[in-house]
Amino acid sequence: MLWTFFAFLSAVFAALTSILAKAGIEGINSNLATAIRTTVVLVMAWGMVFITDTQHGIMDISKKSWIFLILSGLTTGASWLCYYKALQIGEASKVVSIDKLSIVITVILAVIFLHENVNAKSIIGSLLITAGTLCMVL
Repeated sequence: MLWTFFAFLSAVFAALTSILAKAGIEGINSNLATAIRTTVVLVMAWGMVFITDTQHGIMDISKKSWIFLILSGLTTGASWLCYYKALQIGEASKVVSIDKLSIVITVILAVIFLHENVNAKSIIGSLLITAGTLCMVL
């Protein structure tokens, strides 16, 4: 269950990202702030590729994987641009609450496109996340 450890760390870093971004975005155009953040992420990601000596695997990536990775990158970029704009003009706690509706949307899309099974716990959890989001923003 090593994945749960990394998933938890991801949540902690995502929370820190929101707080640090809100503190750093004051007086800066949100698109410029996103570009700066993205540059740091890009350098960090390629740094990890070279540190782990996995750069040679780039030649083994299939056309299908390239297409989906590019589409994923475009949607990540769109998400970050919208997130930073919302963070710049809204309260961090409310912006992050709405942003986390991505969990519910992911469950729905995973069922539709990946044909993943959803059980009662997933449905109840999704309903609770939605209710919690509404409580936090209304």
